[in-house]
Amino acid sequence: MDGVGKIIDPSFYKDKKILVTGHTGFKGSWMCKVLIMNGAQVIGYALEPPTLPSLFAVANIDTSITSIIGDIRDLQLLKDTMQQFQPEIIIHMAAQPIVRESYLNPVYTYETNVMGTVNILEAVRCCHSVKSVINVTTDKVYKNNEWEWGYRENDSLDGYDPYSNSKSCSELVTSSYRNSFFTGRDIAISTCRAGNVIGGGDFAKDRIIPDCVRAMEKKIDINVRNPYSTRPYQHVLEPVYAYLMVAQKQYENRPRYEGCYNIGPDDRDCVTTGTLVDLFCKYWGDQATWNDLSEENAPHEASFLKLDCSKLKKVYAWEPSWNIEQAIEKTVEWSKAYLSKQNIELIMEKQIKEYMELE
Repeated sequence: MDGVGKIIDPSFYKDKKILVTGHTGFKGSWMCKVLIMNGAQVIGYALEPPTLPSLFAVANIDTSITSIIGDIRDLQLLKDTMQQFQPEIIIHMAAQPIVRESYLNPVYTYETNVMGTVNILEAVRCCHSVKSVINVTTDKVYKNNEWEWGYRENDSLDGYDPYSNSKSCSELVTSSYRNSFFTGRDIAISTCRAGNVIGGGDFAKDRIIPDCVRAMEKKIDINVRNPYSTRPYQHVLEPVYAYLMVAQKQYENRPRYEGCYNIGPDDRDCVTTGTLVDLFCKYWGDQATWNDLSEENAPHEASFLKLDCSKLKKVYAWEPSWNIEQAIEKTVEWSKAYLSKQNIELIMEKQIKEYMELE
């Protein structure tokens, strides 16, 4: 298959050995599909898919990669996997990613998100084939002051809830390992802080777009818990391609490109959850409607959060490609295809090609 290379060089990834942690998840499955289409040799490392159904299964991702089912907390298995496959690039996405789940299981959340990062970097320290590492964190790593402006990479890291805070810790672990163990080695390590992602194939609990799709499948109204919360929503392909762009560029020129980067939409696409659901109903049609079920005693979640992506734009000449309406349109297209039992692999390939053709 021809390479699909918007903002990345397809020839760079062809035949490269790439280890993707969290490959059985929503974002991980899209990452694997893009890498497969660019001819990479993908080694996935993760637990079994976190949802049933899962994008990993319905898109048959495992038929085109080497899939290792393992726990990110298992340091020895991580070391053994890296020694066996000798990857050149690591995309670390394995995480416990749900805020509400982090309130229910804080210890597991910290074990996975903090010690998981320690284990990845320790395994990298023992594997001299690795040249480029991306640690995927979140926009929620910042101490949230409910500012009207976006957070920059040099703002304070102090996530509030256990999930957000564990990702703040993951950032600090990465910085410490970079300074302590990798300054004398030709290996580039960056962290990428992405906003909320949407797209076809997300079946997670407690996420607004999957909740919308499930309501449509059941032919009921959509219930919205926090309609007035503002978030930087973006299509999943935006951060996936940005991660690969950073991984490639820092591989080629570590001093210039290594660092930490925000990845998010433009300000006009930082919308309230209610606006997001309005757009979903618009593109879904069929008289889709939603109910405001604001919760008085819900676990704390930030009500206003935006990212300033000036650094990524300046260093990489990067710009987001799909606005919020296009992101919703593509998500609805995928979801309707899934519900009507169309070929999901072809839908993903079509959307990836449409995305890269905008370049």
